[in-house]
Amino acid sequence: MPPRKRAAEQNTLPGMPTMADLRDTLWKAADKLRGSMDAAQYKDFVLGLVFLKYVSDSFEERREQIKQEVLDQGIPENRVDAFLDDIDEYTGHGVFWVPAEGRWEHLAERAKGGEIGVLLDNAMDAIMRSNPALLGVLPKIFNRDNVDQRRLSELVDLISDARFTGHGDRPARDVLGEVYEYFLEKFARAEGKRGGEFYTPRSVVKLLVDMLEPYSGRVYDPCCGSGGMFVQAEKFVLNHTGRRDDIAVYGQESNERTWRLAKMNLAIHGITGNLGPRWEDTLHADKHPDLRADFVLANPPFNMSDWARSVEDPRWRYGVPPAGNANFAWLQHIVAKLGERGTAGVVLANGSMSSKQSGEGEIRAAMVEADLVSCMVALPPQLFRTTQIPACLWFFAKDKGPQGAKRLADRRGEVLFIDARNMGTMVDRTERILTDEDLAKIAGAYHAWRGTASARAEDRKYEDELGFCHSATLDEIREHDHVLTPGRYVGSAEVDTSGDEPISEKVERLRNELYAYFEESARLEQVIRTEMERLDV
Repeated sequence: MPPRKRAAEQNTLPGMPTMADLRDTLWKAADKLRGSMDAAQYKDFVLGLVFLKYVSDSFEERREQIKQEVLDQGIPENRVDAFLDDIDEYTGHGVFWVPAEGRWEHLAERAKGGEIGVLLDNAMDAIMRSNPALLGVLPKIFNRDNVDQRRLSELVDLISDARFTGHGDRPARDVLGEVYEYFLEKFARAEGKRGGEFYTPRSVVKLLVDMLEPYSGRVYDPCCGSGGMFVQAEKFVLNHTGRRDDIAVYGQESNERTWRLAKMNLAIHGITGNLGPRWEDTLHADKHPDLRADFVLANPPFNMSDWARSVEDPRWRYGVPPAGNANFAWLQHIVAKLGERGTAGVVLANGSMSSKQSGEGEIRAAMVEADLVSCMVALPPQLFRTTQIPACLWFFAKDKGPQGAKRLADRRGEVLFIDARNMGTMVDRTERILTDEDLAKIAGAYHAWRGTASARAEDRKYEDELGFCHSATLDEIREHDHVLTPGRYVGSAEVDTSGDEPISEKVERLRNELYAYFEESARLEQVIRTEMERLDV
């Protein structure tokens, strides 16, 4: 299967609505409720209605296809209805069955009747009863006292103008998937810091997936948010001639509303995933205790101080994490989930690479000495709108040897350090993204170092690059007291002043970096105060 085209490359017909038109229509719909409820509430409203419109459009599109297929077989038109109500004719083609009361036309015709909230809740309930994959997932929140039924009616009218079918050769599922991801990003920005609970920036997710290359196997995310890691893993598989069922998805999420978003996101993309029977905190109660994953992708909460800690937990093989910070609890949980040759990529705060308080330095050293750490990447600032805390990527590998038929480079006793702090492009005054070129350079260095099949196919050979990457031995890391900050190992590249950034942008960047250091300093102060109080007798 060739890689799927980008949206801008799709065939379009005269008068056909573009993806930009569709996004604009739907975002205007979101604005209808923006003034009457907070961002988290209208996120649930709008995404629920968008999903409802999509399943209805897809259902009607498939209904017309069935009708034409039946007529093409010479079956009389008066017998067509018997085929139109065959549920298997829909579900067998990846289309949800929509009962009459859940179809958008039924709802739009009655939107002005004053009971649209009741109708929408009933529609959600009917669709969930008819589709086990959606059971307990769709929002039934429209018939509440605090919901402005007039605005809700106007919202239904606006969404009626959006169609997920009729976009050239693009299936409705792909169109909705793109819209859903776009909305998640927009809502994360609107919610600010809280948005980080369900959304990881797209370029960071893509970097994790590109480096791990999850062609097939079990993919796990212990704090899956809205499921973005799984969606990107699925895209990777499809873009490399694979099929959706080449990967099996497992995840867990502690927030009820976010868990529902993730379940809906997987359903939209046709991904069959096991996110547990309900939402639950992974560190408190692991819902996949026997899972051993081939790939783990995760963006845990940074520096979480309030977490379920038990000193007897068998996951703490390398040391008991401190009560005031769960970073090394997440890292050890993830390592415990890896299969015999499993690999993992984890986003964490920069402090995890060098902290020594409360035994964190000893835990990090033990994990390094166990030869679990394969690569460390220092990320540039301002990738995350939801926090100013500087971030990094940890990569683990249970087996850094050649692995037989895989013919990988033998990297036992080595760790690759990549310093990407100066990479990325500012898309506005506050947010940076990693470009495709940035992603290719970072992932390319890792694959050349590891000697993967993709690197061999492009005849890429690994070499240290001053200021960017360095392969360090365990002896070198011991000399640095097991501190894993890439800047300590890669050295400094020669400074090129010919392309200096404009002074205003430089001041803004340095200001944000300073604020990030202030935030980290405040956190460390609180940790020290807590530890000092424990010493008081």
